[in-house]
Amino acid sequence: MKPIDINEVQQHIDEFAGKKVFIHLETTNGAYANHVNEKAYNVGAFIRNAQVTYEHGKIKGAGTAYRVGLKTENGWVYAEGLNAWEMDDKNRLLMAGHDREGRLMVALEISETAF
Repeated sequence: MKPIDINEVQQHIDEFAGKKVFIHLETTNGAYANHVNEKAYNVGAFIRNAQVTYEHGKIKGAGTAYRVGLKTENGWVYAEGLNAWEMDDKNRLLMAGHDREGRLMVALEISETAF
């Protein structure tokens, strides 16, 4: 993965707009929280292969913290804390946010095929 280039990522978000796509969205502090502080709560969310059609999407932010929102007919899909991205060999837009140690904290992925 490479650091987010807002213009490149926006172009790919736009390419998926109006199509039925599969979404993978995950957030976690996983075992990282308990590992550092045993009283810390572990939190996370995970959704894989949810099919949505979004009207439009937008990436915002600067530096090392970006957020992506996808406007659907009935609401929003939203991820914050993204800092890396790639289009893989299956034409899937993969976006992730890693902490200073390189651990995954958030992922948002968009694909026309199931993950």
